[in-house]
Amino acid sequence: MNEIKMNLAKFGQELNVQVSADNPSSIRAFYDKNLVLNTKPVLVHSQFGQKRNIPKNGGKRIVFRKLSPLPKATTPLTEGVTPTGNDMTWSTLEASLEQYGDYITVSDVVQTTGIDSTLVEAGEILAMQAGETLDAISREVLNSGSNVQYAEKAEARSALIGGEGENNDYLTVNAIKKAVRTLKRNNAKKIEGYFVGIIHPDVAYDLMSDALWENVKTYADPEDMYNGEIGRIHGVRFVETSEAKIFTAKDLTASARNLTVVSVSGKVITVAEAISASDAEKLAGRKILIKGAQYTVVSASNTEGTITVSEDLETGSMAPADGDVIYPGEAGAKGRDVYSTLVLGKDAYGVTEIDGGGLKNIVKPLGSGGTADPLDQRATTGWKALTTTKILVDEYMVRIETASSYDKE
Repeated sequence: MNEIKMNLAKFGQELNVQVSADNPSSIRAFYDKNLVLNTKPVLVHSQFGQKRNIPKNGGKRIVFRKLSPLPKATTPLTEGVTPTGNDMTWSTLEASLEQYGDYITVSDVVQTTGIDSTLVEAGEILAMQAGETLDAISREVLNSGSNVQYAEKAEARSALIGGEGENNDYLTVNAIKKAVRTLKRNNAKKIEGYFVGIIHPDVAYDLMSDALWENVKTYADPEDMYNGEIGRIHGVRFVETSEAKIFTAKDLTASARNLTVVSVSGKVITVAEAISASDAEKLAGRKILIKGAQYTVVSASNTEGTITVSEDLETGSMAPADGDVIYPGEAGAKGRDVYSTLVLGKDAYGVTEIDGGGLKNIVKPLGSGGTADPLDQRATTGWKALTTTKILVDEYMVRIETASSYDKE
């Protein structure tokens, strides 16, 4: 028991947390704090949202509130007459809270070198998992917004082809300027004097080659940097994360990325490659690209080697012919990856806080399992989070979809 107390005290001192073997609540606070501290740096997509605490005993709904702007007061005042005045008008948006979590089992043998250090190390791995999970949930919500623009020469995601020289679909400073113009026209407010961009490293590489790019190391005011901040350009501060959204198209079959047209009859395409029963099932509902035109697969047949789409293919100059390539159609031209760069204004979305109950570390030490663990062989440490992300004002955020020079054909 004395050895356990010494270990707990030692690790509490290292992490500047007071931990006592005689005080279970202190131990719990230590683990919770350690989990939150290691999770926060991963939460790139969550850090710019309007924050709300988890409501205690309030069910699984959370309310985000927005104050509506007042109309212009263009009527002149009459001398000596008090005007009618106005009231504050609040609009509310509700979101459902969802719970996520995972845990690790640690055996008594593993813990022989130090009971607390093992659980702390396991907690750090769980913190990374928790951070990546919660960040991915926020990322998917933010990328579901309808306010989207494409690389300068493209009109749709499926048209993004990349390329070289001036004829490419990579992210440029002009695209950033266009997004900033959109936010300004929509009266979006800035966050600490700037709009904020969330960008993937593959796309940041293309943007950073612009002569106007200002690296974070050259800031005259380098304090209060965001997690992952790398620089700024044209009024936008950028944070970089490998978890930024990439729209990726999966292979069309288990053995082939693309398929090849043999013949076309109405809405039915016969292909050269084999289609298994599993392939046929997964193809239903997918998008495909032929000669740059996008079609939706209604069904596929493994016995006949055919794909049926929703439109007649035999009409028009773009009708598929023998030898034409069928590409997966959920991403860019010829199935290439498409990258999302989010440019955000203040109060574009809302998120729940992870402090104060939103994220918890749950530790079950050796001996806590009762008859389910009669020889005290297993301890567990895990995390549980109650969270939500909600777009509040779609007009206050712009999603720029581009290709990347990293993903050349």
